[in-house]
Amino acid sequence: MKISVVVPMLNERLALPDLLEHLLALKRQGVETLLVDGASQDGSAGFARALGFPVQDSVRGRARQMIAGAQSATGDALLFLHADTRLPLEGIAQVQEALTRGSVWGRFDVRIEGNSPWLRVIGLLMNLRSRWSGIATGDQAIFVTRAAFDAVGGFPDQPLMEDIELSKRLKRLGKPACLRGPVVTSGRRWETRGIWQTILLMWRLRWDYWLGASAESLAERYR
Repeated sequence: MKISVVVPMLNERLALPDLLEHLLALKRQGVETLLVDGASQDGSAGFARALGFPVQDSVRGRARQMIAGAQSATGDALLFLHADTRLPLEGIAQVQEALTRGSVWGRFDVRIEGNSPWLRVIGLLMNLRSRWSGIATGDQAIFVTRAAFDAVGGFPDQPLMEDIELSKRLKRLGKPACLRGPVVTSGRRWETRGIWQTILLMWRLRWDYWLGASAESLAERYR
């Protein structure tokens, strides 16, 4: 089963050397990799192209960038990878095995890297919450068969909670495969904004989204 990895990026120039090295290792496994740039201002797209990586230009917005990448992908399954997240060495094999066994979508457990020991705890709680709820977040490297992705209409065109909404749609088709991985993601968001402030903000936003608040209003609060 051919896997296409879609990576939305925005102003990731400093992280690109490590990211491109990771994507090169995936390409050597026969994986199609697609970088989708949302009008970066730091030369990210030019840097990646100079190193031989094709970059698709898109309007800004993670959901819109992933939609654009999915439309261009040729794989039997799609894996959406954040620019600051890395798959485990056997990650692609784990995805292929899960899909071969009959799952149509899934995600990985996540480990958050950073200076604070609380980040490991946050990652553990994210994994437990995801297993209980069947909802995956973008940090967990969501993967899905092309057929299932198309059947639910793909990502919604909204500025926030697109991963939550996609998970809700995919749950109608079946439970997610929860791969232990883990994927490793950067804790920069939590450390920049403040760990507890970020946790509280995200819980409030998710709660309000569940109550019916629009993704647009939540995105303004998130910014």
